[in-house]
Amino acid sequence: MTVFTPGQRWVSDGEAELGLGTVLSQDGRLVVMLFPASGETRHYAIRTAPLTRVRFSPGDTITHHEGWSLTVSDVSERDGLLHYRGLREDGSEADFSETMLDNFIQFRLASDRLFASQIDPLPWFGLRYESLRHYCRIQRSPLLGLAGVRTQPIAHQLHIARDVADRIAPRVLLADEVGLGKTIEAGLILHRQLQTGRVRRVLIVVPENLQHQWLVEMLRRFNLRFALFNSERCQGAEDNPFEEEQLGLVSLEYLLADGRAAEWLQATDWDMLVVDEAHHLVWHEDGASAEYQLIEQLAGRIPAVLLLTATPEQLGQASHFARLRLLDPDRFHDLQAFREENERYQPIADAVQRLLDTRQLADSDRLALIDWLGASATAIIDRLDDADETVAEEARRSLIRQLLDRHGTGRVLYRNTRAVISGFPERELHAYPLACPAIYEDLEGRAALYPENGLQDETEADGSRWWQLDPRVDWLIDTLKMLKHSKVLVICAHAETALDLDDALRVRSGIPATVFHEGMSIVERDRAAAFFADEEFGAQVMICSEIGSEGRNFQFAHHLVMFDLPAHPDLLEQRIGRLDRIGQRHTIQLHVPYLEGTAQEYLFQWYDQALNAFRATCPAGSALQHQFGASLLRQLDHPDPQQWQSLLTDAARTRSELEAELQRGRDRLLELHSRGHTGDAQKLIDAIEQQDNDFQLPIYMERLFDVFGIDSEDHSDNALVLRPSERMLDAGFPLGDDEGVTITYDRDTALSREDMQFITWEHPMLQGGMDLVLSSSMGNSAVALLKNKALKPGTMLLECLFVSEAIAPRQLQLQRYLPPTPVRVLLDVGGNDLAAKVAFETLDAQLESLPKHLASKIAKSQRDTVEQLLDRAEALADLQHAELVQQACDRFTSELDEEIARLKALQQVNPLVRQSEIDALQSQREQGMEVLGQAKIRLDALRIMVVG
Repeated sequence: MTVFTPGQRWVSDGEAELGLGTVLSQDGRLVVMLFPASGETRHYAIRTAPLTRVRFSPGDTITHHEGWSLTVSDVSERDGLLHYRGLREDGSEADFSETMLDNFIQFRLASDRLFASQIDPLPWFGLRYESLRHYCRIQRSPLLGLAGVRTQPIAHQLHIARDVADRIAPRVLLADEVGLGKTIEAGLILHRQLQTGRVRRVLIVVPENLQHQWLVEMLRRFNLRFALFNSERCQGAEDNPFEEEQLGLVSLEYLLADGRAAEWLQATDWDMLVVDEAHHLVWHEDGASAEYQLIEQLAGRIPAVLLLTATPEQLGQASHFARLRLLDPDRFHDLQAFREENERYQPIADAVQRLLDTRQLADSDRLALIDWLGASATAIIDRLDDADETVAEEARRSLIRQLLDRHGTGRVLYRNTRAVISGFPERELHAYPLACPAIYEDLEGRAALYPENGLQDETEADGSRWWQLDPRVDWLIDTLKMLKHSKVLVICAHAETALDLDDALRVRSGIPATVFHEGMSIVERDRAAAFFADEEFGAQVMICSEIGSEGRNFQFAHHLVMFDLPAHPDLLEQRIGRLDRIGQRHTIQLHVPYLEGTAQEYLFQWYDQALNAFRATCPAGSALQHQFGASLLRQLDHPDPQQWQSLLTDAARTRSELEAELQRGRDRLLELHSRGHTGDAQKLIDAIEQQDNDFQLPIYMERLFDVFGIDSEDHSDNALVLRPSERMLDAGFPLGDDEGVTITYDRDTALSREDMQFITWEHPMLQGGMDLVLSSSMGNSAVALLKNKALKPGTMLLECLFVSEAIAPRQLQLQRYLPPTPVRVLLDVGGNDLAAKVAFETLDAQLESLPKHLASKIAKSQRDTVEQLLDRAEALADLQHAELVQQACDRFTSELDEEIARLKALQQVNPLVRQSEIDALQSQREQGMEVLGQAKIRLDALRIMVVG
């Protein structure tokens, strides 16, 4: 068995980029390694540790951690540690132990393998080069974390995601109206922060009824596998179970019910906290709920915080202040001061409203703006009236930019409303009053809302079931036949009703249908959704219980049947929101049957006449339900026609007043800030579409599949089926399923078929496959026959692939400036570099594989020549490396200096710019420049080519 001694230096076979490792400890079963250059610690099983001992020989030049070099003349071993003796650059003698070696030392593993006859198949070398090239491009891409998810690129979501995710430890409130995608925005933010290395450990806290929705959403859209922590998982645990996972999801109810779980959570280090439904956290000046206190404690310890909440105006100023207080308790510490600040801001909001609507300002507006911005704004305001429209327009833009910088809560609050976001479809209501059948005549009041509930386990004397006597079922069958060429989503309140309707359609009509309810597993729901989405062979209708209105996207359909109506307007909006989404190309057709003279008809009138909730969203719905809910329930149970009409009139009038108040309270600056006003988001969308249409990805993936032995065959338009073949190279290839998976590279297909894997440059299958190539020696030594009649037979060329890199913790963000970058050198025997004249693809197309014994013979015969050429190649690569490092330093300092200066200037006028954020950027700059100064270039792969 290998003996590990603390202080010994080893290198990871699978993660050479970690640098030189030091043994910290070993206990007979595990060895603990520290990699100082990258700040990583690894635990390995001693029997299977993928480690190679670093042992230099006489003649080698090594570097002390203080920076000076030693040419080794003698090596000895004492107490398990190697000691090196030799001459320094100045000729003086010196010696030191291996513990003093420079952590950034690199190795010529490619040449070692080549001369040891460890020669790889020719396609592997090409795959390695393509992997290096693509990995470098991905890390530099401004789209990283934004383009590789299963979402439709939408301007305001991309704007918020990039604006927030590019900060250090962002703390923000996401408060978009329902249907605008708060969950997607949060997912994009944390996905980008994970991809770029700004965060590693994320905790999501949600209400219990939303935990599975979040699990599915994070996995299906963002390929993020969150671990669900509940009583079942944590029961009997002795050690802290939250320490076992990087991505954790837990319900608020469970944490309150289990004090031990809450203690474990508090004792765990997290980088980011995401809290959904944050408006349910109750806070008052004289105290706070247990839920609020728990989140307050977590938010006080976790650097980055995302709160998702309902639109603030619906909640009142005190509730809104409570949310902001969680994000920045120093800035938002006094409710009365917050109210006074908002009152002082109101004239500014009014002025901005007029400026944007009429492009004119009243005298009072001008005085208010000068008071807010200072006398320096006078010149800009005067130019608003310039006769030259170009000058006036530039003055308006300049004024808006200054106002945005100084906006009170603009840096911590994002709120978009349907009033300013375009792209939503129209809605069209179709009501179907039906006569109440005899089987329901005995039902009174609210019991008639879901009359089938009491009859679902009963059979009439003549053997009939409720669905054979309910006129809504006859109407549904007739409607589906009329819409036989359209996909139809049917939603009802209860799973039992959905199952019975499925039976009714199968027995009475033969219409292809599928069901979707809470009793099904996630896999079963996926299969049902895929069957419904299939255009050619799928179901015409999907029948959902209320859970069908949570989380899923069925916007490929535009007919929605509400077999019954929910008890709350928020649930009604959730139902419609499955189809009424940005990107829906058709008018939403809402079909609502109801039984005349029953509570069903009254509830329909309430939603239609009082709330106008069918034809438009109703932001005041919750407030109206709270205000008139008791009266509504009394009328549903014991209707009085006169009182009923009075209730509808009063509620409709109140709705109009609330909506007018919301409109008056619109903060146009906040809307501009939240949706983006410079056009950058549209540029992102264009770039994502261009990347989606690029064929580089499928070409690279086919090469990856071919080398690793993955069979692919056509499934349907834009879709492939992948299966492991008998020649599969590595069982660790992240296929996702041992039996095989269906994939697509097409975004539209992926959005309608959630059962398919959406392959992008950020998908775990690609990143895992690429990692298998680059973290191993795969393809780093090759010998090939070059077929080129213009060259003399027997001529040898040497192709060297170097990697220029700075080994650093990912949070320094140096991968954006100097990711592992391939440097290609192509030498003839005279040492001339032909890389600029002969492209890799051109050369690769002229090569043929050689039998391994012949390749080995050539490698050994050319060893002396290759070793001489390697020195020349390294010298040439060093020149390119120095240029890459200088470019990286220039970009790094330029961008960080600009951002630091911007935040310092912004801090003077906006107290929400935290000093800690500026300090973190300055620290990042200092550490980054130090690490870039230690950047190295290493030999990654060699290929000998002989003309035949």
